Amino acid sequence: MASLPVVSGPVGPAPEAPARAGDSTPAEDDWRWQARHTLRGLDALERALRLTDAEREGIRRAEAGGFPIAITPHTLGLIDPRDPACPIRRQVVPVAAEAAEVPGDLRDPLGEEAHEVAPELVRRYPDRVLLLATDRCAVYCRFCTRSRMVGDGGGARSLARLEPAFRWIEAHPEIQDVIVSGGDPLVMATSRLRPILERLAGIEHVLTVRLATRAPVTIPQRVTDELCAALRAAHPALWVMTHFNHPRELAPASTRALARLVDHGLPVMNQTVLLRGVNDDASTLEALFRGLVRRRTRPYYLLQADPVRGTGHLRTPLDVGVRLMEQLQGRLSGIALPKLIVDTPGGRGKVPITPDYVVRRAPGRTTLRTFRGEQVDYVDPPAPSPGPSSTASAEPPGGPTA
Repeated sequence: MASLPVVSGPVGPAPEAPARAGDSTPAEDDWRWQARHTLRGLDALERALRLTDAEREGIRRAEAGGFPIAITPHTLGLIDPRDPACPIRRQVVPVAAEAAEVPGDLRDPLGEEAHEVAPELVRRYPDRVLLLATDRCAVYCRFCTRSRMVGDGGGARSLARLEPAFRWIEAHPEIQDVIVSGGDPLVMATSRLRPILERLAGIEHVLTVRLATRAPVTIPQRVTDELCAALRAAHPALWVMTHFNHPRELAPASTRALARLVDHGLPVMNQTVLLRGVNDDASTLEALFRGLVRRRTRPYYLLQADPVRGTGHLRTPLDVGVRLMEQLQGRLSGIALPKLIVDTPGGRGKVPITPDYVVRRAPGRTTLRTFRGEQVDYVDPPAPSPGPSSTASAEPPGGPTA
């Protein structure tokens, strides 16, 4: 794993370690209890974690009007309270480095504002659109692409507010796929989410809907049988896109949430963001991807972290992802190996990045390097002979017909 910053300055007394995720009480198994007991400020985090000076500064900055803080009790249970290098902690606790801006940083890295075609609707591809159904999340990840807008914009969008977006989709029959995101749509009440999905189901040319959510990671108690049944009934071709970044996140409650989704007939795919000091080593990614497949969740993308302003301390150089994919090739089956993707700045679309396994090319022959480092020649077939093919001139069995 890449080296982590040295923690400097005094730290407070070590608090009592929280109960591990999965050892919850009946009350804690209610997602509303989780939401009500979410940690949101310095006092609460000081009681739960042994904070560093850098964390305190980051938390104070967030409280003063920066990107907000929210950590559910479930997520807190995944954090090592004494280790600032904990991979879960690095994802959700602010640090002073968020105030730093480095070359390449952007406020809106994917150009979503420039590609907005209707309120709450973004189009960056010919056949699909992004519908922003809410600005709220159960937990605010510090690398969030939409940190410019989430957490402070009114919460769940009403059907009336989204109606211009629905009308735009109806007027564009080339749109066949809608990604419902935010914020996290699964933190919405079912009574608010279901009508949105049903409205999309009523648009004939919308063939698939993808629900982008981190709830199975951050508040898995939200994934109830009632919710899954409502999702299944609301749209006949609904896919759930989850966001697990580290094998520690595959806790018992999250395992149950994934099982409920799949058992209700909802296909689940996962997008992992590559993060410095969190998952930037092959062993961690291998354990994560194997764990996801074991839970019937397909690793879909390994995403290069978007260049969001204030996230330089969490981003990796592009060649790190290429090297990791090369290490994972051959160690994982195809169903466990995601694509490495760079979502290009400015909203110009995703680009897959792969290691180069071609050693040399010659006419009719390509030398390839296997995952074991062996060099193997692949010889192209000869060009077909000129003239009619033997298939075209062959008579049917039994000779010519009358």
